Amino acid sequence: MTKLYAVYGVSGCGRSLMPVARQQLSREQDVSENQTSEIVFIDDALTEIAMVNGHRAMNYTQFLQEDVSQKSVLIAIANSQVREKLANQLVQDHISLWSVYADNVVLMDDAQIAEGCAISPFVSITSNIKIGKCFHANLYSYVEHDCVIGDFVTFAPDVKCNGNIHIEDHAYIGAGAVIKQGTPDRPLVIGKGAIVGMGAVVTKSVPAGVTVVGNPARIIEPK
Repeated sequence: MTKLYAVYGVSGCGRSLMPVARQQLSREQDVSENQTSEIVFIDDALTEIAMVNGHRAMNYTQFLQEDVSQKSVLIAIANSQVREKLANQLVQDHISLWSVYADNVVLMDDAQIAEGCAISPFVSITSNIKIGKCFHANLYSYVEHDCVIGDFVTFAPDVKCNGNIHIEDHAYIGAGAVIKQGTPDRPLVIGKGAIVGMGAVVTKSVPAGVTVVGNPARIIEPK
């Protein structure tokens, strides 16, 4: 059986996730027999197959033309709207979303994580957590107990997501942000598409679609 895996995106995000993808593939091969596998990059700007960091890089049309028994793709694109568009295209083309976890990720009890996630080194995800598809958790981030995270959410490095927090689809949490713990009967909510700025300290719920910055975090009013 020949399997082809891909990291979709050859920019910084994709190149930083490729080593994590290699770790994931190594673990999968440890439990599989008679399997030949390769990881490639996909980037739609490419016109010819090239080599990037030791891996073949090709555009999506060329990837579709590869004659293998199975294909799986990790979408390594920071923009969550683009991630969603590509995820829908992959589903339409009957290609599996691939989840990758670094070797030193901490996963505790009853952490439910949907397909297509990218969990970078030194990330901790504790207990009784539900996370939607194509979640990106960058270096040193953590998700504490009883959190619910929607689809296409992005954590930049060192995000501190404490317990009883609900983060809705397409939210972006900037590097070093701290989100105060909610309570079981009143979780703190980060609304759909909201942006939490770098280093912000979020002490109360954030409405959908707004940007908050500072300590304590406050909404930036549109000009």
